[in-house]
Amino acid sequence: MTSNGITADTGFLIALERHKQRATDLAGFASARKLLISAPVVVIAEWWRGGPGQSRILKFVRAEEMTERLARSAGEALAAVPGATVVDAIVMASAASRGDVVYTSDFEDLARLRAHFRDVRVLAL
Repeated sequence: MTSNGITADTGFLIALERHKQRATDLAGFASARKLLISAPVVVIAEWWRGGPGQSRILKFVRAEEMTERLARSAGEALAAVPGATVVDAIVMASAASRGDVVYTSDFEDLARLRAHFRDVRVLAL
């Protein structure tokens, strides 16, 4: 499966907000190659605090709406991977639906979900 873009988790958005080098480099890479950066709405809810830089970041990130199909896929992952969180399962289900790569600062937890989403690449920030 080829990657169509990047799925952001909360840690990726926080890293962008804090101008962390790896995150800003990845955003620049995605922009230069016209790769879509997506974030499930639940990730945005977990991250959003209304800070001045947050609106600017959202201009470059596509908010992915929650669908029943996405919810079911995440729920199946929660059943398959004990201890996984809802947000992480949704991030992985979202990436799996498009063939995206997930960039995260929470590598261990998302990598555990690869037991269910085998085709999703998870890379650390």
